[in-house]
Amino acid sequence: MLFSPLTIRNVTLKNRIVMSPMCMYSAQQEDGSLTEWHVQHYVSRAVGQVGLIMIEATAVTPQGRISSLDLGIWDDRHIKDFSRLVDLIQQQGSKTAIQLAHAGRKATVEGPIIAPSAIPFDEKLKTPQQMSLKEVKETISAFKEAARRAKTAGFDIIEVHAAHGYLINQFLSPLTNHRQDEYGRDAQGRFRFLKEIIEEIREIWSGPLFVRVSASDYHPNGLAVEDYVRMAQQLKEEGVDLIDCSSGAVVPVPISVFPGYQVPFADQIKNQAQISTGAVGLITSGLQAEEILQNHRADLIFVARELLRDPYWPLRAAKELGYSLPAPKQYGRAW
Repeated sequence: MLFSPLTIRNVTLKNRIVMSPMCMYSAQQEDGSLTEWHVQHYVSRAVGQVGLIMIEATAVTPQGRISSLDLGIWDDRHIKDFSRLVDLIQQQGSKTAIQLAHAGRKATVEGPIIAPSAIPFDEKLKTPQQMSLKEVKETISAFKEAARRAKTAGFDIIEVHAAHGYLINQFLSPLTNHRQDEYGRDAQGRFRFLKEIIEEIREIWSGPLFVRVSASDYHPNGLAVEDYVRMAQQLKEEGVDLIDCSSGAVVPVPISVFPGYQVPFADQIKNQAQISTGAVGLITSGLQAEEILQNHRADLIFVARELLRDPYWPLRAAKELGYSLPAPKQYGRAW
């Protein structure tokens, strides 16, 4: 199943392997722009037969960067370079995605930072300003405009980053959202920010739409996977096609990490919310990936660090599974 195609709306992936979005902190001009290094980094994984290449968390505003070295898509001048990258990836038979993001209180850029509530992540990071209603609306519009630019650049899929303690995740969790207006108070109020972002994006984007979530806050007063099952059902109604299931990082708490530790989240959300999911987190072998798919625990396999170690991981996974995956003709003699 790892090498079976999957069609989502109007896009067919040649296999179930996704290059998970991983921040590279390599926009050396500090203006959000791609570099030639990014081109080599992403295209090499497409040559390695990854079915879907997802570009790292890309900021929808300059203020929304995790660091000044993050990629950005807040200006039309970013479109040209992304368009070139998309074309080079697609030439290798892979599909393309971009993860739209805003860091919120976890931003380390100069100047004021914003969040749903004025609560710092820890003693090392700045205390954010609580967002006004005007800033909330402006940020929702920034996600829509970023999606418009992604569409113009030719991306096949858009993912909204609502995980890892960044801005949308901060709105969702009661640990970080203490607002008493329509964007807080209760679960539906906290969900409203993400809901309106999805609605705005869907006005201009008809292609596949993913949302990455942190399916557990790992905190007794935070959100658990059961909350995300309900949220996934709502997101499905809003036109979201797949939930990318990560976890943690909304508050600084220890997490027990082991192979496949996040797969049960993808399994539960997929089978209880009846929506496609992606599994991610210490998935390192073809056999492990195949088990997840064959047992219907997820629909896509998001591979992160293993693809940093080996751009040709899909070929190695195929060999492990005894599957005849044609290598690029230039490399056929090696495989």
